[in-house]
Amino acid sequence: CHMTAMMRSSGINAEYGGSDIEESDLIYEGQKYIQMILVVVALVMVPIMFAAKPLIEAYGKSQDTAEYEALSYDSDDDEMVQRERHEAQARLDMWVHQAIHTIEFCLGVISNTASYLRLWALSLAHSELSTVLWDMTLYYGFSSLDWDKGGFVLLFLVWAFWAVLTVTILLCMEGLSAFLHALRLHWVEFQNKFYGGDGFKFLPFSFSLILENEENLEEISNI
Repeated sequence: CHMTAMMRSSGINAEYGGSDIEESDLIYEGQKYIQMILVVVALVMVPIMFAAKPLIEAYGKSQDTAEYEALSYDSDDDEMVQRERHEAQARLDMWVHQAIHTIEFCLGVISNTASYLRLWALSLAHSELSTVLWDMTLYYGFSSLDWDKGGFVLLFLVWAFWAVLTVTILLCMEGLSAFLHALRLHWVEFQNKFYGGDGFKFLPFSFSLILENEENLEEISNI
């Protein structure tokens, strides 16, 4: 089955993942090593994502602090102590905030990747339904065909039954299911990497709203 071979070669199934992929299941040459390299790069990116931003911001604030101390010779000691405490608390908050974002991002990557497997499941279900409809209808009609006893009539009825099931189940139901799942993946798993929720509230065009705003402006100008 082509779907099983793709599942094995892509490492979806843990039983066939990593270096246990058979050569016959590979999609392209060198796939095994490229997958290992990508996994290593993904693991290395996690500590970089966690520590890079806090370290860069801490270095920039240390430079600003050094310039501030060089310019303020006559500053009070209490003021300097409070400033250092405030900076230490800010650094701690920064590390905690970055740790939370790193954990959320890693969990989101894993859950979103697993969620995209629903498309593979839909294609597998579609293939199995096609096989079932063929075996239960047309294959049965062809195998039991008897031209001497009017078998063409039975074949026509079986074909009609197969056509109705194909259109209603495979084309309509499966097509609608695949469309809805793909739409959900686009808006939930894909868009959550970019959507911020800020901006302006959408207001549809309305003449009554324009007239109402003009009346409010006239009342304000009269006052």
